[in-house]
Amino acid sequence: MKISIINGPNLNLLGKRETGIYGNTSFESFLEQLKQKFSAIDFSYYQSNIEGELINEIQRVGYDVDGIVLNPAGFTHTSVAIGDAIAAIKAPVVEVHISNVHAREDFRKLSHISGKSAGSIFGLGLKGYELAIEYLLSAK
Repeated sequence: MKISIINGPNLNLLGKRETGIYGNTSFESFLEQLKQKFSAIDFSYYQSNIEGELINEIQRVGYDVDGIVLNPAGFTHTSVAIGDAIAAIKAPVVEVHISNVHAREDFRKLSHISGKSAGSIFGLGLKGYELAIEYLLSAK
C-alpha cells in the first residue's frame, strides 16, 4: 500500500514553533516512527509553504497512491484551489489538523478541504496522522 503525507505551510517548523500547541517533535522524527509502526506501507512525504506546490503534489500523487493524509494548515481556510485538486483526484484524502481548529479563532472554523475529503481529524496532535493512516488501511 502507498500513502502520501502532504503538509502545508509552517509545518516544517514542528518541534520549534508554538510548542504549546504543536508539541516538541519534528515531523521528520515523527515520520520515522510512523514508518516503523506501519512498516508494510510505502510512504512518501512532501511539505511546502506554497499553495501551488501543494496542488501540484496532490495532482502528482493523486492517481498513484492508495491514500493521502493532508494537513493543509493555514490554506485550509483560504484555498478553494486545494479543495478542487482533492475533488479532481482518485485517491481518498483524510484531512488532519494537529490543533483543534474549532477551538481557535473563528476564521479557522471554515475549511475548503473537509467537504472534499473522505474524513477530517482535528485536535488530536500528531496522533491524528496515525488515525488517518489506520482509516486508509481499513478502507482498502
